[in-house]
Amino acid sequence: MGATSNYIHIIGGGLAGSEAAWQAAERGASVRLYEMRPTRGTDAHVTDHLAELVCSNSFRSDDWENNAVGLLHEEMRRCQSLIMLAAGHHQVPAGGALAVDRVGFSKEVQATLEAHPNITIIREEVTALPPAEEGLCIVATGPLTAPSLSDNIRRLTQEDELSFFDAIAPILHKDSINFDVAWYQSRYDKGDGADYINCPLTKDQYNTFIHELLSGAKTDFKEWEKDTPYFDGCLPIEVMAERGPDTLRYGPMKPVGLTNAHDPATKPYAVVQLRQDNALGTLYNMVGFQTKLKYGEQTRIFRMIPGLAGAEFARLGGLHRNTFLNSPKLLDTQMRMVSAPHLRFAGQITGVEGYVESAAIGLLTGRFATAEWHSAVMTPPPATTALGALLHHITGGADAKTFQPMNINYGLFPPINTPTKNADGKRLRGKEKGRARKQAHSHRALADLATWLGTPRPQQAAE
Repeated sequence: MGATSNYIHIIGGGLAGSEAAWQAAERGASVRLYEMRPTRGTDAHVTDHLAELVCSNSFRSDDWENNAVGLLHEEMRRCQSLIMLAAGHHQVPAGGALAVDRVGFSKEVQATLEAHPNITIIREEVTALPPAEEGLCIVATGPLTAPSLSDNIRRLTQEDELSFFDAIAPILHKDSINFDVAWYQSRYDKGDGADYINCPLTKDQYNTFIHELLSGAKTDFKEWEKDTPYFDGCLPIEVMAERGPDTLRYGPMKPVGLTNAHDPATKPYAVVQLRQDNALGTLYNMVGFQTKLKYGEQTRIFRMIPGLAGAEFARLGGLHRNTFLNSPKLLDTQMRMVSAPHLRFAGQITGVEGYVESAAIGLLTGRFATAEWHSAVMTPPPATTALGALLHHITGGADAKTFQPMNINYGLFPPINTPTKNADGKRLRGKEKGRARKQAHSHRALADLATWLGTPRPQQAAE
């Protein structure tokens, strides 16, 4: 890069890189923002604009009180987010969602950054991560990181694989599981003896499930994805099922070593196991259920599993060509690489899913880097906020052994006491109870965010 240590260097001009550059520049740092387009294009981008939206033009729900992504929108607005400001200026009708005119949106982001006196935009490909003597650096290259830089990151992190098709297993909210059917138990009572939630299937239920699994509509590959192999340890469950009707019974759905606590005399023909996915114990993933089923099919078919008829999914499964770090293992709470702390990472490469989540991590990383640039330390936002919950999840809240990309959802927040009765004194039930819980989370989050934003400027770091 040939730069000096007087700048914060940001590699990647997508949503995360653009937001990080804005946050840093607004706080007085000198920024160099590197974007390889149009010098080098990608298989997905069609313009050379900064912050181009390559898929949907939707930022999803804008309801801050009842939806976690809407709450993240509002928190970012209160943090003076450039991405949210531009989205508001170019909003198009989309019901309760925030959707934008993608061309107008990206043009405004680019023009705003180009006009900022503290930002220099450099259109060139960066093929290697800079050494510490070149100063602080934020890597925000996204899921389409160029091969040369991806290889460099892989060597630095000593990770065997960084770019592959990751077939992701669904994650659901524990409180939506029916424990009149499911029970806690580890196979052969190993570990704590209750490390998994188990959902039993009879022979007829299993055969019906396999039929629906094989006939369900699947996600098609994009042309530029077709030659990327599956990750060896992460085959989609449909691919396994195609190898024979009993494959899953001898694989992730094997019933051995388990006794149905509700019917000890009857041995299950097959079992679906759920494993805790976050430190709070609010989210559980479906073990071995990586899938390329379309979203609607996943909801329909997986709710056929006994105990999951009312399942609420925090994240559905998916199939992506992706580049992301094992962030809980490699990054600290300031988004720095533990082995090379002059490097920070932002956006989808850190293991978050979605436009808004990527920009949110860019916002935080830009602020963290700027505090350090000013020889100070910034306190991360509390885990009770959407920003803090997302940050906490990818830097330690998730299990490093099973870490996969995640959207913001209420399951990432610390538990909260919620009202049990409405204003008329009637007991809350069903959806009313869930809505009250979400609103309690959201109101607490904005109150705690206000306190965090109102704290004094970062203190000078100790000598």
